[in-house]
Amino acid sequence: MSTVEDPNRSTRAVGEVVELVSKLIQFDTSNTGDPATTKGERECALWVADQLHQAGYVTEYVESGAEGRGNVFARLPGADPNRGALLMHGHLDVVPAQAEDWSVHPFSGAVRDGYVWGRGAVDMKDMVGMMLAVARQFKLEGTVPPRDIVFAFLADEENGGRWGSHWLVENRPDLFAGITEAVGEVGGFSLTVPRPDGGERRLYLLETAEKGLGWMRLRAKARAGHGSMIHQDNAVTILADAVARLGKHTFPLVISDAVAEFLAAVSEESGLDLDPHHPDLDGQLAKLGTISRIIGATLRDTANPTMLQAGYKANVIPQTAEAVVDCRVVPGRMAEFLREVDELIGPDVEREWITHLDSYETTFEGDLVDAMNEAILAHDPQGRTVPYMMSGGTDAKAFAKLGIRCFGFAPLQLPPELDFTALFHGVDERVPVPALEFGTRVLEHFLLHS
Repeated sequence: MSTVEDPNRSTRAVGEVVELVSKLIQFDTSNTGDPATTKGERECALWVADQLHQAGYVTEYVESGAEGRGNVFARLPGADPNRGALLMHGHLDVVPAQAEDWSVHPFSGAVRDGYVWGRGAVDMKDMVGMMLAVARQFKLEGTVPPRDIVFAFLADEENGGRWGSHWLVENRPDLFAGITEAVGEVGGFSLTVPRPDGGERRLYLLETAEKGLGWMRLRAKARAGHGSMIHQDNAVTILADAVARLGKHTFPLVISDAVAEFLAAVSEESGLDLDPHHPDLDGQLAKLGTISRIIGATLRDTANPTMLQAGYKANVIPQTAEAVVDCRVVPGRMAEFLREVDELIGPDVEREWITHLDSYETTFEGDLVDAMNEAILAHDPQGRTVPYMMSGGTDAKAFAKLGIRCFGFAPLQLPPELDFTALFHGVDERVPVPALEFGTRVLEHFLLHS
């Protein structure tokens, strides 16, 4: 069992992590989903490579199949070359942001009011900065971890990783040779829950599972015609009805192992009745506050319509109408999910996958989980680590295809009042400076004992 460490201990990594995160945010790496308009990844990746070079690393820069989609890899040799290597991965791209909506410019990296502000501050240039700070410290100080650590800084995660992690796994599997476990986003952040005795308990959520991710195109075809006439066969109407049925549908409750363990732990700490068979489980979860948005989405499949397209002139009924639906599927549910979708959309609507990534789930046990738990407790003795399922997707989906066991662990100790989940892809995205410093210390401890 690890000893409790000084939560305010200063190290080289802690001293530079805020500056590194701020600088990373200043690179506008907005991923529009269109390679022609996505920008900044190459420049950011080359800057990361330079920071690693200055510390003494030999790096490999890879453009993953499309011009400008930059990725950087660096390996730190460990004490035991016979052990499987650990992959620490983070993505450099971010979703776009409109400056007029923000209190600060989204690519300023401003440090004010105790926060680092900007697009990517929590998704996920905070973790990238912590990884970079710890990697530099280890190399500059001659630290030898227990086993090899591969640091990977990746492109295109925000559009499913087609030109990032998935391209690399399919085209450069040599970069992952010898890796048995991987750590990335989204986990390790704290959730403060009230206790029945009037106190509070910080739970640190470790991601052990992800829902499947699928962007589905729906298409209806019918007879084109003049808008002034009566049409019983209208592609727009057929599609609209199908989209409405799908968007309003509530899929059945399905409790995975990770979700069951999370609900049991929170029930134990808070006294809330989060029994999966509770008649109003969603209402009970709402008492947890904003985190209920993420947890609630892991209880069942979701299919949310996000895009509609039809027609080219006001007085012409088009032959084709299309929609895009964002589908997130609980592990083990894909066949049943598609059966329900087909029933809802009906025989007159076609469906096809634009992007389809499998779900992933591992267990909350083993040496690496123990190392994460010990690292948290070393800096927050009253904390508790619990597993959870992420409703979104990460680059872990690509690495799992190689048989790599994946976790989300980007440690942050957050103020209880901060609506952390709203910051992902949100306006005024920001990360607390103390949380970055805490996470850097925890990450250092974890990598020295993993």
